[in-house]
Amino acid sequence: MDFSGGGGATLSEMYQSARRLLLSARDGVARVERLASAPTSSSYSSAPLVGGGGGAGDSAAAEEVRREVAQIQGLCAQMDRLWRSIPAKGQRDLWKRKVEQLSEEVDSLKETLDRHSLRQKKRVLEAKERAELFERANGESSHVLRIFDDEAQAMQSARSSSRMLDEAYETGVAILHKYADQRDRLKSAQRKALDILNTVGLSNSVLKLIERRHRVDKWIAYAGMMITVVVMFVFWRWTH
Repeated sequence: MDFSGGGGATLSEMYQSARRLLLSARDGVARVERLASAPTSSSYSSAPLVGGGGGAGDSAAAEEVRREVAQIQGLCAQMDRLWRSIPAKGQRDLWKRKVEQLSEEVDSLKETLDRHSLRQKKRVLEAKERAELFERANGESSHVLRIFDDEAQAMQSARSSSRMLDEAYETGVAILHKYADQRDRLKSAQRKALDILNTVGLSNSVLKLIERRHRVDKWIAYAGMMITVVVMFVFWRWTH
């Protein structure tokens, strides 16, 4: 077999095809990175986890690059077998360097694409975490608003209770003033009655009876005041 003609030509054709695929793959990687860095509204919400995070266009471009890389690696494997069968050492060493350089370039390109995919996966994960955090923040805000509503209702109830207590206090004060006026009138009536009795000369037994009645009236007035104070205290404890 003439390797410089038949085998060499076949190896050369494979090498040229691999070089064209390598150039296309490089352009594809650059296109993927441009699509990933483009500001789009759905870059993180609809991005797939494999092949980039910039949406459907980024994913399709990344998959195309991966297919080209796989084709180049297949060609490199075939060329690696072919150059080993070349009998001329100089030509064999030349094709060995070419194939090894092409393999290194395609490996480097694959590593670049893998790093890009990892970055995009990380972006998708971070976007998902931000979305979950935002949802939790919304839920906590709703909970805080409910707490504020409950506190507002409690404050309104406290104001109503305070207003009712003030009204009860004013009513109690009015009752105590009324009892004090009645006591003053009773004392005045007692003095007038004693003056009259002293004037007409009634017996001491009648005077003692009047004094006893005065003491009873006085205790009744005191009891009324104590009952009013107790009622106000019980009402205050009930409202608080």
